[in-house]
Amino acid sequence: MPVHTRHSDDGETRIIAIEGRFDFSAHQAFRDAYEKDSGQVKHWVIDMTDATYLDSSALGMLLLLRDYAGGDNASIRIENSNREVRRIFAISNFEQLFTIS
Repeated sequence: MPVHTRHSDDGETRIIAIEGRFDFSAHQAFRDAYEKDSGQVKHWVIDMTDATYLDSSALGMLLLLRDYAGGDNASIRIENSNREVRRIFAISNFEQLFTIS
């Protein structure tokens, strides 16, 4: 389950792209993606374009990112989720915690 990162030109936004299954096997890679060199990062985008599945451990990883990024003050957007992934976010009430588009 590859996790890829890139930054905006100004360095204030980190984009984390998820490919394939987003589950516990991605824990370390996902954590590294948001912790390494994040000093100037103010905004986070999780790109789910190529994610095919997520489970409860992935939801937990997103919550850890939220805590790391500032909790209630965090600027995190989850983008490009497929229908099944959106359904899981809806059931989990993640729209209350994240901007999902």
